Amino acid sequence: MARPQTVVVMGVSGCGKSAVSEALAHHLGGVVVDGDDLHSPEAVAKMRAGTPLTDEDRWPWLDRVGNALRHRETAAVVACSALKRSYRDRLRTACPGVRFIFLDGDAAVIEPRMRARAGHYMPASLLQSQLQTLELPGEDEVDVCRIDIDQPLAGVLEVAIGKMGALATHAGRSVQVHESIAVDTDQGIDKSTIAIDDEPSRRGRR
Repeated sequence: MARPQTVVVMGVSGCGKSAVSEALAHHLGGVVVDGDDLHSPEAVAKMRAGTPLTDEDRWPWLDRVGNALRHRETAAVVACSALKRSYRDRLRTACPGVRFIFLDGDAAVIEPRMRARAGHYMPASLLQSQLQTLELPGEDEVDVCRIDIDQPLAGVLEVAIGKMGALATHAGRSVQVHESIAVDTDQGIDKSTIAIDDEPSRRGRR
């Protein structure tokens, strides 16, 4: 039986992950999971106070995101920042075959959207920290499609749905996972033997 499609809509806060995830889930006939809902209360409190999260804050959260993707019998789309290559690799290890839609935009586009939204715990003051943390997907990350968000939401959705087909062509190609990762899988630890890259790619913005 074919594995249900799993998609991560990634990017910094305010790029439109939730709206695009909902539309993609509807298109695929699947479920949507908002990664914001999987943060611990402690992590939410840090962000609400304007304190950037650390890797140590994010690892357990990424494991919860991976579990949410893996334990589905239907297609699933999750909104998750997945800012670093190591974060994306952790999700790849947890859910083989996952694909990524990268919503890419500059601070000048995203910051006004963050300031206009109400009721979200992530303040606009953390945008620069997220942009500094962001590692643009490398050319070898063939399971990632980039979309420029400097256009109306309808245009972003149209491109995202169209690019799902391009991602499907890479479904059988594996992506080299750079770091050795111990993934928390519902109380157990799945220790995978993974090649280590001592100099992970960190690129400037395009």
